[in-house]
Amino acid sequence: MKLFFLTCSFFIIFNSIQSQIDTLNTKKLEEVIIQSSRIDIPFSENSRNIRVISRNDLINMNVANLIETFQKISGIDVRQRGVNGTQADLYIRGGTFDQTLLLVDGFKLDDPQTGHHSLNLIIPIQLIERVEVIKGSAARVFGQNAYTGAINIVTIDPAKSKSKIKFLKGSYNQNHFQGLLGNNILKSNSFSYYSYNESDGYRYNTDHINKEFFFKKKIFLKKIPLNFLSYFSDRKFGANGFYASPDATDQYEETQGSLVGLNSIINKNNLIIKPKVYWRRNQDEYIYIRNNPSIYRNLHLNNKIATSLDFSLLSNFGVTGLGFEYSKIYLRSNNLGNRNREISNAFIEHLFYLFDSKIDITIGGSYNKYSDFGNYFYPGIDLGVNLTKNVKFYSSFGSTFRIPSYTDLFYQDKTTIGNIKLVPESAKNYELGFRLNKNKMLYNISFFKRNSENLIDYVKDDVEDLWQARNISSLNTTGAELDISGSLAESGKHKYNIGYTFIENSKFNSKLSFSKYAINSLKHHLIMNLNSYLNPSLIVNISYRFLKRIDDDSYNIMDLSLIYNLSKWKFTLSSYNIFSQVYYETNLVTMPKNNSSFSIEYIF
Repeated sequence: MKLFFLTCSFFIIFNSIQSQIDTLNTKKLEEVIIQSSRIDIPFSENSRNIRVISRNDLINMNVANLIETFQKISGIDVRQRGVNGTQADLYIRGGTFDQTLLLVDGFKLDDPQTGHHSLNLIIPIQLIERVEVIKGSAARVFGQNAYTGAINIVTIDPAKSKSKIKFLKGSYNQNHFQGLLGNNILKSNSFSYYSYNESDGYRYNTDHINKEFFFKKKIFLKKIPLNFLSYFSDRKFGANGFYASPDATDQYEETQGSLVGLNSIINKNNLIIKPKVYWRRNQDEYIYIRNNPSIYRNLHLNNKIATSLDFSLLSNFGVTGLGFEYSKIYLRSNNLGNRNREISNAFIEHLFYLFDSKIDITIGGSYNKYSDFGNYFYPGIDLGVNLTKNVKFYSSFGSTFRIPSYTDLFYQDKTTIGNIKLVPESAKNYELGFRLNKNKMLYNISFFKRNSENLIDYVKDDVEDLWQARNISSLNTTGAELDISGSLAESGKHKYNIGYTFIENSKFNSKLSFSKYAINSLKHHLIMNLNSYLNPSLIVNISYRFLKRIDDDSYNIMDLSLIYNLSKWKFTLSSYNIFSQVYYETNLVTMPKNNSSFSIEYIF
């Protein structure tokens, strides 16, 4: 009844407002309104460590999917099992995959079962307007799972979508087809997208078949714009060594993810209203022996239904944000049991401008109520000082927490056991930063610290022991980050980005010998990207990554791509790991050596 009432309220609001919609000025990056903030302020005025990757940036990067995009951002650790985003986890600043929140147009993709499924719904590059990466605690804005940061993917406006078709052929007998029917053909303020990707795999039992369907339509209800979207993903893949022991070579997995959502941004004078309602579904079937499911099989199905309403008011006293969210979660599993959970969230924050906007202060907090874990409050504060028009000093403090996932609590197999006695993990986050934006150059340097208590990790004391979820007494994480972007020439034909992140972990009151996730974070992470227009038609992209984990050897990865544009045609030749570096990102799953692909794209 509670969910029904809130959903009805959502639509009542739509019918009660009949004013003409005012469009926001987003012509310059500095004026882009950041959607990964509950209050609407331009990018240049935000006093957080936020990275905005525009649509042009994505085109210049020549990335095939979001996984490749995240790999080119310092401070983001992508750990893949296999290729093409078949199974991957997302980490920010040494956190765990459960501590990173992924959103699409503000819809949360968190999974109550396990954070391993956060990237099951990977929005295709062709459909993305921009990517907003917020580093550091974002719990004040989004609640739990934004423990170390959040990433919001903003999809394109259906009215601006163009039709295109793409074919790709790659190593390991990879075949990929993408088709986008845009507004220029559909003539209905909508677009439809379909993708099919298959491969024999780069080693035994790593074959995969991935299918995706995405639909988005803009509807006008009494001059109020409503955005409707639906997304479905189906993945079937051999999981050689992905889970359990690396010796488990015959594992197999199928996942299905769905997202259906309706949202709007209503701008009425100085008041902005953001209603939202959505359904997120995930199904996961795991088979230990691919050709003999009877030996061991897990089947998990979870559904999340949620609705929210956010307000942002501009006044003489600054900007005030207020919002409410309610969600209901249903889990059905042959291993984890049948579980239900209700989550209620309310937030409030206010942005003050002082001394002719030379200083800005944002104070706020988020209150969360869980039907099975009680109540929690996360306060936070941001401070920004504009030393000059182009130079800004910023600092932030925020508290955060994460309740255990259902896998943390109840999972059992031959190598791993959950722990029903787990308590929520919590942390205090501190950050100090400096940003310079001048002459088409952007410099950002920041220092951060995170003091975690009761951190949840899968650990064991001896090699022969089972992995068990436990609360680690404490873990302090300190680090520094440098990011530089710009052009090598006035023409802007040669663009580059250099990023470096350093992380140091200090354990206290812990005698654990083996850690599965939390403590094997990146100690050194260096990325260098170069995008060069050799002529108006020919583009070369070079990407270099150096990674050194706390407990592992370092490795270097270099990728290269060539793009040739001919009228409405686009030809791309890509080569990955060109020096055939032997490396793995998680669970001793060896990644592919040098491999390549060739694609042809036609824009209608």
